[in-house]
Amino acid sequence: MPKALCLISLVASILVVVLFLADMAMGLLGMQDLAPLRSASTLMDLVFIVAGVVLIVMSWITYREQR
Repeated sequence: MPKALCLISLVASILVVVLFLADMAMGLLGMQDLAPLRSASTLMDLVFIVAGVVLIVMSWITYREQR
């Protein structure tokens, strides 16, 4: 069960990073109408990307410890 929770956390954090990375990229490229979150705040996008990457690393390290 703990392995499944680690993998679920890994997948969820990857989705968060992809979502906010796409929002930030489209916002910076001038495509605010196509951005998933309408490019509300670049700082918010950056904070969520960093938090998602930290969660990815923590999930991966925990998953590897449980082998």
